[in-house]
Amino acid sequence: MTTQGENPRTTAPPARSARRALVGRLSWGLADQAASSISNFAVGIYVARSLGVTAFGVFSLAWVTYGVVLNVSRGLATDPLVVRFSGVPDASWRGAVARSTGTALGVGAALGVVCLAAGFGLGGRVGPAFAALGIMLPGLLLQDAWRFSFFAAGAGRKAFLNDIVWGIALVPAMVVAAHVDTVAAFVLAWGASATVAAGYGYLQSGIRPRLTEARGWLREQRDLGYRYLVENVSLSGASQVRAYGLGVIVGVSAVGAVRGAELLMGPFLAVLMGLSLVTVPEAARVLRRAPHQLGRFCLLLGGGQAAGALLWGSALLLMPGRLGELALGDVWHSSSHLVVQITLSVAGAGLGTGAAAGLRALGAARRSLRCQLFASACYVGGGLGGAAVAGTAGSAWGVAAATLSGSAVWWLQLRSAVRERHRHPIPEVRTA
Repeated sequence: MTTQGENPRTTAPPARSARRALVGRLSWGLADQAASSISNFAVGIYVARSLGVTAFGVFSLAWVTYGVVLNVSRGLATDPLVVRFSGVPDASWRGAVARSTGTALGVGAALGVVCLAAGFGLGGRVGPAFAALGIMLPGLLLQDAWRFSFFAAGAGRKAFLNDIVWGIALVPAMVVAAHVDTVAAFVLAWGASATVAAGYGYLQSGIRPRLTEARGWLREQRDLGYRYLVENVSLSGASQVRAYGLGVIVGVSAVGAVRGAELLMGPFLAVLMGLSLVTVPEAARVLRRAPHQLGRFCLLLGGGQAAGALLWGSALLLMPGRLGELALGDVWHSSSHLVVQITLSVAGAGLGTGAAAGLRALGAARRSLRCQLFASACYVGGGLGGAAVAGTAGSAWGVAAATLSGSAVWWLQLRSAVRERHRHPIPEVRTA
C-alpha cells in the first residue's frame, strides 16, 4: 500500500537496494565465519586424529580457556568498537581501532602471563599446553580484533581475507606440530598461524595498535565494556567450569568426547556464527521500521536456527560409522553416543539467539545480562550435576536441558521487554 502522492516506482529501488545491502552484509559475514570456523574445525579434527581422546581432552581444556579469554577481549575491546564506531568517518574509526586493538593486545599479554604461570604450576600433560597458550594469546586476540574492526568499517572482505591467511598459515604449522606429536606443539602451531594473520591485519589497515592507550579506551568505554564483559564471559566461563569439572568427575577423556561431538556440529555452528554478525543490526532495523514485527522476526530467526540444528543432527545420526572414524579417528567411538544431546543443546541455543537479538536491539541490557547469568548457572549445574549422576552422557543431557531452559527465559524476557517498550517507548540504553 502506498500513501497519497507517493510513486510506487520510486520506493521500489530503495527497497531492492536495502535487500541487496542486507545480502551483501550477510554474505561476507557467512564467508568470514566459514573461513574462521573451517580453520578451527580442521584443527580440531587434525588434533583428534593425531593425539587420541585423552590428549585431545587436554587440547580441549586449552581451547575452552582461550574461549573465555577471547570473550574478555571482545567485551572490553571490540564490542564497544562495533557499537560506537561502525559507519563513522575514517579518521574516527582509525583512532578507535588503534586503541581497541591495543586493548586486545594488552588483554592477551596480561592473561597470557597468567596462563604461562598456571602452565608451569600444573606440570604433567596439561601444564605445557597452558604454557603454550599463554605465549600465543597476544597474537590470537589481536587477529580477532582486526576481524571485528574490519566489520565495523563495513569491510567484511578484509576480515575474510585475514581468516584465509590464517588458514593458509595453519597448513605448514600443523605439519610441523604432527612431527613433534605433543599437545603443546599443536597449540603453538595454532597460535603461531594466528599471529601471522595478525601481522597481515596490520598491513591491511596500516594502523599500529596503541597498547599505551588501552587504559584510556577502557575508561572511555566502561559503560559498555564492563557490561559486555560480564555477558560474554559468563557463558564461556560456564563452559570452562563444566569442562574442568567434567575432567575431574569423569576424566580428561570425557572432555575430549564432548569436544568431538561438538566438532561434528561445527559446519552448522559456522553458519549460525556468521548469521550472528548481522542479526542484531537487522533486528534494530526492524524495530525502527516496523516495531510490531520485532517479535515475529526474532521468532523466525530463532526457530529457523533451531530447525536447522535438528536437521543437521538428524543427518549426523544417519551418517555411517566409517565416516565418523575418518573424521575423528578414535574419538568417534566416544563422541558418537552424544550426538542427540549435543543436537538438542545447539537447537536450544539457536532458539534463544533469536530472543537475544531482540533484547539487544531494544537496548534491554539489564534483561539480557539477567538471562545470560541464569543460562550460565543452568549450564554449569546441569553439566556437572549430570556428570555426577550418569557420567559423560549425563553431563550432555544436563547441558541440553539447561540450554532449553535458558532459551525459555530469553523469550520470556523479550516478551516483557516488548510490552515495556509499548508502555515506555524510550529504550533502556541507546548508544550511537
